Amino acid sequence: MELDAIIKGENVITAAYVLIFLAVFVLARMLLQEQELRAAQENLDDKSLKKSSNPLVNLTKPFLKQYFVPMIRARPFFEKMRVKYRRKVISGGLKDEITADEFVGLKMILVLFFPIVGAFLKAGDFIDFSNWVILGTGVAGWFYPDFWVNGKIKNRHKLVIRAMPFIVDLLALSTEAGLDFIGAIGKVVEKANPSPLVDEFSQLLKEIKVGSSRREAMREMSLRINMPEVNSFIAILISADQMGASIGKILRQQSEQMRVDRMLRAEKAGATASQMIILPTIIFILPAVGLMIFGPFVVGFMISGGPGF
Repeated sequence: MELDAIIKGENVITAAYVLIFLAVFVLARMLLQEQELRAAQENLDDKSLKKSSNPLVNLTKPFLKQYFVPMIRARPFFEKMRVKYRRKVISGGLKDEITADEFVGLKMILVLFFPIVGAFLKAGDFIDFSNWVILGTGVAGWFYPDFWVNGKIKNRHKLVIRAMPFIVDLLALSTEAGLDFIGAIGKVVEKANPSPLVDEFSQLLKEIKVGSSRREAMREMSLRINMPEVNSFIAILISADQMGASIGKILRQQSEQMRVDRMLRAEKAGATASQMIILPTIIFILPAVGLMIFGPFVVGFMISGGPGF
């Protein structure tokens, strides 16, 4: 009886060891799979995001990915900031360079980076700023990414405005030649010079091919560019599509209106430039002209006591 009890006890202990080994094996396997998936996702992100045009982003990106991005993703507190800056990153054409989480992390890391750099420069006697000024650079670090992305948005809007008349003309010609609206957009993507607007039309075609309706794709394009001229243009196209109006005629009207608007903007810019040049003219050119005219008279008076050259 005692021998049977000992054998049963050993069997139970053996079974317990086997179960523990299986549990550890399954747990380790799950952790390894999670780590492999995370590494694959990081590799995919690295391949999908190209090198940024901003050297600070390239410099800080390893720290962002390792320390700041996981913290930001795990906090619902940053959700509103993520949504806000995701739209800005897309509007600035930076979606292939930086994600919204990385953008928020960049603001956080620059709050520390700028004062640290300032402290090193002061320690090396390269600058002579007070400690309060060096600490204040952290505020500049927080707002620097906003200035950067806003500048990108403005430059992108200028390129879109410059490209719109030609692209709308090409759309009108293509539809009048017999192509449907989607075929006309494909012709624009194929023939037009590269520009942010052409890239957006290319994205519109991709969204339609994966199942989005034409209306939804155009609205998403309007939200991505986020400028009044494009918003009104897209709204007119959506209204024409709903009412069954002729797209070609509407595109022709829009093209003429865009050219008139561009002429008005050029005249306004010229008038503004003429006003801005008045002050440099008074400060720099007028004294030189006065010196050339009245200088000989002054010299003559000084030498001979009378006018002369």
